[in-house]
Amino acid sequence: MARFAITLYLLGLWVVVEATVVRSLAVAARRLAYRRALARRRAQVQEGAEGGLEVVEEPPLDMEKINAQSLRPSKLILLIGFSALLYLVWSDLLAVLGYLDQVSLWNAAEGDLVDNALSISDFVTALLVVAITFISARNLPGLLEVMVLSRLALKQGSAYAISSLLSYTIVGTGIVMSLASLGVSWDKLQWLVAALSVGFGFGLQEIFANFISGLIILFERPIRIGDTITIGNLHGTVSQIRIRATTVTDFDRKEIIIPNKTFVTDQLINWSLSDNVTRVVLTYGVSHGSDLPLVHKLLRQAADENARVLDDPEPQVFCLSYGPHSLNFELRIFVNDLLDRLFAADEVNCRVDELFKEAGVRIAFEQLDVLVHPEQGESVKVQSKPTLPPATLS
Repeated sequence: MARFAITLYLLGLWVVVEATVVRSLAVAARRLAYRRALARRRAQVQEGAEGGLEVVEEPPLDMEKINAQSLRPSKLILLIGFSALLYLVWSDLLAVLGYLDQVSLWNAAEGDLVDNALSISDFVTALLVVAITFISARNLPGLLEVMVLSRLALKQGSAYAISSLLSYTIVGTGIVMSLASLGVSWDKLQWLVAALSVGFGFGLQEIFANFISGLIILFERPIRIGDTITIGNLHGTVSQIRIRATTVTDFDRKEIIIPNKTFVTDQLINWSLSDNVTRVVLTYGVSHGSDLPLVHKLLRQAADENARVLDDPEPQVFCLSYGPHSLNFELRIFVNDLLDRLFAADEVNCRVDELFKEAGVRIAFEQLDVLVHPEQGESVKVQSKPTLPPATLS
C-alpha cells in the first residue's frame, strides 16, 4: 500500500510538471513567433515598395513544427525521468526481468563480429537506443531553437547550421551506442567499414562528395540561409542547405536544387557574406560639345539627393572615354542593401533625366556617314547629323 501511495504521488507530480513544461514551451514559442513577426515587419519597412531583389529570410522551422518538436522530446524526457523513479520504487519486484539476460538469441563463435552471446536484454536495449535516437534526431532541433537559440543573438544561418549538425551528431552517436549494446567487436568491424567505404567511394563517389561538401558548407559557412549568391549564370537566394544538395530560390521564385559539391569546387559570388554594401555603376553618354563640368555636377547632384545612396563611400563621377559618337560618363554609387540596388538605379536615372532636360544637356546618338552613288556624275557625300531627342526637336 505504501508503494501504491508513492506511485499515486508520483503520477500527480508528473501531471503538474508536464503542464508546467507545456505552458513554458508555449510561452517560448509565442515569444519566438513575436520576434519573427517584428523581423518581417522591419524587413517590409526597409524594402519600402514591391518588386526588386527579394532576400529570402531564414525559415529553419515553421512554428507548428517547432511546437511539435519541442513538446514531444519534453514529454519523452519526463516519461523517462518518472519511469526511473517508479523503477526505484518497484525495483525489488522488477528484478525478475534479470532473467532475460540468461536467454541467448545468438551464441558468439570465433571470427564473428559479436564478442559475447547476444541476449534478449541486449536486443531490447538496442531497440530502445534506436527509438530514442530517432525521436531525438527529429525533435531536438525544434526544442533547441525554442529554448536556447531564440535567446541568443546569432548571425543569419547560424541557428540552421547548429540544428543540422546536432541532428547528424545524434544519429551518429545513436548508431555507435546501438551497435555497442549488441556487443559488436570494433576491431573486426573496422575492416568491414573500411571495405564498405572503399566500395561506396567508387560506386557512389558523387553522393559522398556532396555529403562531405555539405559538412564543409555547414562548418566553413561560405554560404548561409538568406545569402544572395551568383554561381555561373544563376542568381538567387539560399533557402535550404541539405545533406546532398542546397536549394536556391531565384528572383522568379523558382527553386533550383544544386549539389553541394558545386559550391565547394566552382567559383561562387556571395553578395552578403560579410558586408551588404555593394556598388552600382550607371553609364551615360552625352553629345560632343557638352559642358563637361556641368555634367559632373548634375550627376553628382542626382546621387547626393537620393536617400538610398551612401555618403561613405561617397559617389564618384568619371568621364572614362572620348568616343566617336559620345562622351561616356560613369556614375558609381554605393547602397547599403541588395534591395536598394534596383530602386536606387531607377530613382537616380529618373533624376538625371530631369536635370539634363533642365540644363539642356543632350544625350548622344550614333552618327553615320552615308555615301550616295548616282548612276551618272560624281558621288555625293551626305553626312547625317546626331538625332536630337524628341523633347528637343521643337
